[in-house]
Amino acid sequence: MPEIYRFLGIVITMYPDADHNPPHIHARYAEYDAKVNINTLALLSGYLPNKKMMLVKEFIEYHRAELLKMWEEKNTYRLKD
Repeated sequence: MPEIYRFLGIVITMYPDADHNPPHIHARYAEYDAKVNINTLALLSGYLPNKKMMLVKEFIEYHRAELLKMWEEKNTYRLKD
């Protein structure tokens, strides 16, 4: 999966494919992995420690427009700081 952002040990990836909606990102931290809905911030699968999950949700809220654009255009790229 293409890495689109990395911060505080968290790696954010996305593989936009029409065959697996809803729009979501994958967040990895150490041995943990979670799939999070971009629109609702709902945890779709996996687990992250609470503090890391809060950071991931803040990241999504801040970058939501860019993330949805990537998903819709099926074109991922590394986000700038």
